[in-house]
Amino acid sequence: MTYYGPQEMAAAFRIVRGNTIKIAEEIPEEQYGYCVTPASRSVAETLVHIAVGPRFQEQVHIVERRTTMQGFDFVGFLATMTAEEKASRSKSEVLDLLRTEGEKFARALENFPEDSLAERVELVQGIVPPSKSRFEMLLGPKEHEMHHRAQLMVVERLLGITPHLTRQMQERVAAMKAAKVG
Repeated sequence: MTYYGPQEMAAAFRIVRGNTIKIAEEIPEEQYGYCVTPASRSVAETLVHIAVGPRFQEQVHIVERRTTMQGFDFVGFLATMTAEEKASRSKSEVLDLLRTEGEKFARALENFPEDSLAERVELVQGIVPPSKSRFEMLLGPKEHEMHHRAQLMVVERLLGITPHLTRQMQERVAAMKAAKVG
């Protein structure tokens, strides 16, 4: 047994996705088209990018169970993902996509055989390192989501919204100060 196996991976992913959903709920729908720069994804595109991002790891490790990335159609896969991001969706449709895709990936992680996490997958030639464990690759969607969620937290601040995680921390600090005074 490891200390961080499929069950822990799924639980951690659900926490991260839950925080992303909270941000998506708090940003008003009329701001879903907001872009920090013309070359940036909009709020909606970023949320859809986050929602469908785990599909890559699902395809590689669950659907195809690849041992090498040689021959994988990255260009075609990315084109499909980009088309998903560009599709027009309402806020409720984006939220539904975040929930359903997130839970689908979390269930896939829960059911992933623990002994398979140590298997190595050969990456494309010229990439360093030349291979990664399935464990490291399956952690990728959570790390990727946290990266983009940080961007969304900056967007929230630009829109005048204090992110929920900041509000929660402020409430804890205020409670600690109140307890210390009293």
